[in-house]
Amino acid sequence: MKLKLRDKYVLVTGASKGIGKAIALGMAREGAHVAVNYNSDKAGADEVVEEIAAMGRQSFAVRADIADVGQIKEMFGVIADKFGRLDVLINNAGITGWTDLFEVTEEKWDTVINTNLRGTFFCSLEAAKMMKEAAGGSIINISTICAELGVKNLVAYASSKGGIHAMTKQMAVELAPFNIRINTFGPGATNVDRNLQDDPSYKTTWGAMVPLGRTAEPEDMVGPTVFLASDDSAYMTGQLFFVDGGWTVRGKIPESNMDAALDKHR
Repeated sequence: MKLKLRDKYVLVTGASKGIGKAIALGMAREGAHVAVNYNSDKAGADEVVEEIAAMGRQSFAVRADIADVGQIKEMFGVIADKFGRLDVLINNAGITGWTDLFEVTEEKWDTVINTNLRGTFFCSLEAAKMMKEAAGGSIINISTICAELGVKNLVAYASSKGGIHAMTKQMAVELAPFNIRINTFGPGATNVDRNLQDDPSYKTTWGAMVPLGRTAEPEDMVGPTVFLASDDSAYMTGQLFFVDGGWTVRGKIPESNMDAALDKHR
Protein backbone atom coordinates (compact mmCIF):
# COMPACT_ATOMS: atom_id res chain seq x y z
CA MET A 1 0.00 0.00 0.00
CA LYS A 2 1.33 3.42 -0.97
CA LEU A 3 1.90 5.73 1.99
CA LYS A 4 0.64 9.24 1.29
CA LEU A 5 3.18 11.00 3.51
CA ARG A 6 6.25 8.83 3.17
CA ASP A 7 9.30 10.61 4.63
CA LYS A 8 7.48 13.90 5.07
CA TYR A 9 8.54 15.93 8.12
CA VAL A 10 5.59 17.10 10.18
CA LEU A 11 5.01 19.23 13.27
CA VAL A 12 1.76 18.85 15.21
CA THR A 13 1.15 21.41 17.94
CA GLY A 14 -0.78 20.34 21.03
CA ALA A 15 -0.17 16.70 20.18
CA SER A 16 0.06 15.11 23.64
CA LYS A 17 -3.63 14.22 23.78
CA GLY A 18 -6.99 14.41 22.05
CA ILE A 19 -7.28 15.42 18.41
CA GLY A 20 -3.61 16.39 18.22
CA LYS A 21 -2.49 12.97 19.39
CA ALA A 22 -4.77 11.21 16.91
CA ILE A 23 -3.47 13.37 14.08
CA ALA A 24 0.18 12.84 15.03
CA LEU A 25 -0.30 9.07 15.02
CA GLY A 26 -2.26 9.26 11.79
CA MET A 27 0.53 11.16 10.08
CA ALA A 28 3.03 8.53 11.18
CA ARG A 29 0.84 5.69 9.90
CA GLU A 30 1.03 7.35 6.48
CA GLY A 31 4.83 7.40 6.61
CA ALA A 32 5.60 10.79 8.14
CA HIS A 33 8.22 11.66 10.74
CA VAL A 34 6.54 13.72 13.45
CA ALA A 35 7.59 16.37 15.94
CA VAL A 36 5.18 16.28 18.88
CA ASN A 37 4.63 19.67 20.50
CA TYR A 38 3.26 19.99 24.03
CA ASN A 39 3.04 22.67 26.69
CA SER A 40 2.43 20.94 30.04
CA ASP A 41 1.76 17.25 29.34
CA LYS A 42 5.27 15.87 28.83
CA ALA A 43 4.22 12.34 29.79
CA GLY A 44 1.49 12.35 27.16
CA ALA A 45 3.86 13.69 24.51
CA ASP A 46 6.47 11.06 25.35
CA GLU A 47 3.86 8.32 24.94
CA VAL A 48 2.93 9.62 21.50
CA VAL A 49 6.62 9.72 20.53
CA GLU A 50 7.03 6.10 21.66
CA GLU A 51 4.04 4.98 19.59
CA ILE A 52 5.38 6.76 16.51
CA ALA A 53 8.88 5.34 17.00
CA ALA A 54 7.35 1.86 17.20
CA MET A 55 6.09 2.41 13.64
CA GLY A 56 9.66 2.97 12.50
CA ARG A 57 9.34 6.74 12.10
CA GLN A 58 11.46 9.52 13.55
CA SER A 59 9.79 11.44 16.35
CA PHE A 60 10.62 13.65 19.29
CA ALA A 61 8.73 15.78 21.81
CA VAL A 62 9.32 19.54 21.85
CA ARG A 63 7.92 21.81 24.51
CA ALA A 64 6.64 25.29 23.67
CA ASP A 65 3.81 27.48 24.87
CA ILE A 66 2.58 28.81 21.55
CA ALA A 67 1.26 31.95 23.21
CA ASP A 68 4.92 32.93 23.57
CA VAL A 69 6.55 33.92 20.28
CA GLY A 70 10.03 33.43 21.74
CA GLN A 71 9.21 29.83 22.59
CA ILE A 72 7.78 29.32 19.11
CA LYS A 73 11.04 30.47 17.55
CA GLU A 74 13.02 28.16 19.84
CA MET A 75 10.78 25.23 18.90
CA PHE A 76 11.33 25.78 15.19
CA GLY A 77 15.05 26.01 15.83
CA VAL A 78 14.91 22.55 17.40
CA ILE A 79 12.94 21.22 14.44
CA ALA A 80 15.46 22.69 12.00
CA ASP A 81 18.29 21.01 13.91
CA LYS A 82 16.62 17.61 14.20
CA PHE A 83 14.68 17.35 10.93
CA GLY A 84 16.51 19.78 8.66
CA ARG A 85 13.27 20.76 6.96
CA LEU A 86 9.51 20.91 7.55
CA ASP A 87 6.95 19.75 5.01
CA VAL A 88 3.73 20.01 7.03
CA LEU A 89 2.61 22.12 9.98
CA ILE A 90 -0.60 21.22 11.80
CA ASN A 91 -1.75 24.05 14.06
CA ASN A 92 -3.84 22.11 16.54
CA ALA A 93 -2.93 23.59 19.94
CA GLY A 94 -5.55 25.83 21.48
CA ILE A 95 -7.56 26.65 24.57
CA THR A 96 -11.30 27.10 25.03
CA GLY A 97 -11.56 29.83 27.67
CA TRP A 98 -15.11 29.37 28.92
CA THR A 99 -16.51 32.73 30.06
CA ASP A 100 -19.92 34.34 30.31
CA LEU A 101 -20.07 37.27 27.89
CA PHE A 102 -20.41 39.83 30.69
CA GLU A 103 -17.58 38.28 32.68
CA VAL A 104 -14.94 38.42 29.95
CA THR A 105 -11.84 40.13 31.31
CA GLU A 106 -8.98 41.64 29.38
CA GLU A 107 -6.72 38.93 30.79
CA LYS A 108 -9.05 36.11 29.69
CA TRP A 109 -9.46 37.62 26.22
CA ASP A 110 -5.72 38.05 25.75
CA THR A 111 -4.94 34.54 26.98
CA VAL A 112 -7.28 32.93 24.46
CA ILE A 113 -6.39 35.18 21.54
CA ASN A 114 -2.65 34.93 22.19
CA THR A 115 -2.74 31.13 22.22
CA ASN A 116 -5.23 30.42 19.47
CA LEU A 117 -4.79 33.23 16.97
CA ARG A 118 -1.40 34.81 17.60
CA GLY A 119 0.20 31.43 18.29
CA THR A 120 -1.23 29.94 15.11
CA PHE A 121 -0.01 32.90 13.05
CA PHE A 122 3.54 32.88 14.35
CA CYS A 123 3.82 29.10 14.08
CA SER A 124 2.64 29.43 10.48
CA LEU A 125 5.11 32.22 9.81
CA GLU A 126 8.07 30.24 11.14
CA ALA A 127 6.95 27.16 9.21
CA ALA A 128 6.56 29.21 6.02
CA LYS A 129 10.13 30.47 6.35
CA MET A 130 11.37 26.87 6.39
CA MET A 131 9.00 25.76 3.63
CA LYS A 132 10.01 28.68 1.41
CA GLU A 133 13.59 27.41 1.45
CA ALA A 134 12.38 23.89 0.61
CA ALA A 135 10.18 25.05 -2.30
CA GLY A 136 6.83 24.28 -0.71
CA GLY A 137 4.75 22.75 2.03
CA SER A 138 1.33 22.52 3.63
CA ILE A 139 -0.02 24.36 6.68
CA ILE A 140 -3.20 23.01 8.25
CA ASN A 141 -5.17 24.89 10.89
CA ILE A 142 -7.62 23.15 13.20
CA SER A 143 -10.57 25.44 13.94
CA THR A 144 -14.04 24.81 15.39
CA ILE A 145 -17.70 24.86 14.44
CA CYS A 146 -18.12 27.48 17.19
CA ALA A 147 -16.71 30.10 14.82
CA GLU A 148 -19.50 29.28 12.36
CA LEU A 149 -22.57 28.72 14.55
CA GLY A 150 -22.28 31.24 17.36
CA VAL A 151 -22.54 29.64 20.81
CA LYS A 152 -22.86 30.77 24.40
CA ASN A 153 -19.94 31.40 26.75
CA LEU A 154 -17.20 31.10 24.11
CA VAL A 155 -16.89 34.56 22.59
CA ALA A 156 -13.10 34.78 22.86
CA TYR A 157 -12.66 31.23 21.58
CA ALA A 158 -14.96 31.73 18.60
CA SER A 159 -13.37 35.10 17.82
CA SER A 160 -9.88 33.61 17.86
CA LYS A 161 -10.89 30.84 15.49
CA GLY A 162 -12.79 33.24 13.23
CA GLY A 163 -9.55 35.19 12.99
CA ILE A 164 -7.82 32.02 11.85
CA HIS A 165 -10.40 31.69 9.05
CA ALA A 166 -9.54 35.17 7.74
CA MET A 167 -5.83 34.59 8.26
CA THR A 168 -6.01 31.40 6.20
CA LYS A 169 -7.31 33.27 3.17
CA GLN A 170 -4.79 36.07 3.51
CA MET A 171 -1.80 33.79 3.94
CA ALA A 172 -2.95 31.51 1.13
CA VAL A 173 -2.61 34.38 -1.33
CA GLU A 174 0.74 35.53 0.01
CA LEU A 175 2.27 32.07 0.27
CA ALA A 176 1.01 30.66 -3.03
CA PRO A 177 4.01 31.95 -5.05
CA PHE A 178 6.24 29.79 -2.86
CA ASN A 179 4.11 26.64 -3.37
CA ILE A 180 3.02 26.77 0.28
CA ARG A 181 -0.60 25.83 0.79
CA ILE A 182 -2.67 26.73 3.87
CA ASN A 183 -6.13 25.38 4.67
CA THR A 184 -8.38 25.15 7.71
CA PHE A 185 -11.02 22.72 8.92
CA GLY A 186 -13.24 22.87 11.96
CA PRO A 187 -14.11 19.77 13.99
CA GLY A 188 -17.55 19.42 15.46
CA ALA A 189 -18.37 17.85 18.83
CA THR A 190 -15.53 15.44 19.52
CA ASN A 191 -15.01 12.86 22.25
CA VAL A 192 -11.86 14.23 23.82
CA ASP A 193 -11.24 13.90 27.55
CA ARG A 194 -11.87 17.60 28.20
CA ASN A 195 -15.39 17.43 26.75
CA LEU A 196 -16.25 14.13 28.40
CA GLN A 197 -15.14 15.44 31.79
CA ASP A 198 -17.14 18.65 31.39
CA ASP A 199 -20.29 16.71 30.51
CA PRO A 200 -20.71 13.01 31.43
CA SER A 201 -23.64 12.80 28.98
CA TYR A 202 -21.64 14.49 26.24
CA LYS A 203 -21.98 11.76 23.62
CA THR A 204 -25.75 11.47 24.07
CA THR A 205 -26.60 15.14 24.42
CA TRP A 206 -24.37 16.49 21.71
CA GLY A 207 -24.83 13.51 19.41
CA ALA A 208 -28.53 14.34 19.30
CA MET A 209 -27.62 17.68 17.69
CA VAL A 210 -25.70 16.05 14.83
CA PRO A 211 -27.47 14.86 11.65
CA LEU A 212 -25.20 11.78 11.47
CA GLY A 213 -26.39 10.92 14.99
CA ARG A 214 -23.10 10.75 16.86
CA THR A 215 -20.25 12.80 18.18
CA ALA A 216 -16.85 12.44 16.53
CA GLU A 217 -13.91 10.41 17.70
CA PRO A 218 -10.52 12.14 17.48
CA GLU A 219 -9.60 9.65 14.75
CA ASP A 220 -12.33 11.14 12.54
CA MET A 221 -10.06 14.16 12.09
CA VAL A 222 -7.15 12.14 10.73
CA GLY A 223 -8.48 11.55 7.21
CA PRO A 224 -9.12 15.24 6.46
CA THR A 225 -5.69 16.14 7.82
CA VAL A 226 -3.93 13.51 5.71
CA PHE A 227 -5.83 14.81 2.68
CA LEU A 228 -4.68 18.38 3.28
CA ALA A 229 -1.10 17.30 4.03
CA SER A 230 -0.75 15.11 0.96
CA ASP A 231 -0.63 15.66 -2.78
CA ASP A 232 -4.29 14.68 -2.92
CA SER A 233 -5.02 18.35 -2.16
CA ALA A 234 -2.20 19.79 -4.29
CA TYR A 235 -4.55 22.31 -5.98
CA MET A 236 -6.30 23.39 -2.80
CA THR A 237 -5.37 26.42 -0.70
CA GLY A 238 -7.17 29.09 1.32
CA GLN A 239 -10.12 26.83 2.01
CA LEU A 240 -12.30 26.26 5.08
CA PHE A 241 -14.58 23.30 5.76
CA PHE A 242 -16.13 21.51 8.72
CA VAL A 243 -15.81 17.91 9.87
CA ASP A 244 -18.89 17.82 12.04
CA GLY A 245 -21.36 15.16 10.89
CA GLY A 246 -23.49 17.89 9.35
CA TRP A 247 -23.83 19.88 12.57
CA THR A 248 -23.22 23.28 10.99
CA VAL A 249 -26.01 22.51 8.51
CA ARG A 250 -28.53 21.94 11.30
CA GLY A 251 -27.12 24.51 13.69
CA LYS A 252 -28.65 23.35 16.98
CA ILE A 253 -26.84 23.84 20.31
CA PRO A 254 -27.76 22.27 23.70
CA GLU A 255 -27.71 25.54 25.63
CA SER A 256 -28.23 23.97 29.06
CA ASN A 257 -25.04 21.99 28.58
CA MET A 258 -23.16 25.12 27.60
CA ASP A 259 -24.20 26.68 30.91
CA ALA A 260 -23.20 23.57 32.85
CA ALA A 261 -19.77 23.54 31.19
CA LEU A 262 -19.30 27.20 32.05
CA ASP A 263 -20.07 26.53 35.71
CA LYS A 264 -17.31 23.92 35.83
CA HIS A 265 -14.76 26.41 34.53
CA ARG A 266 -15.63 29.30 36.84
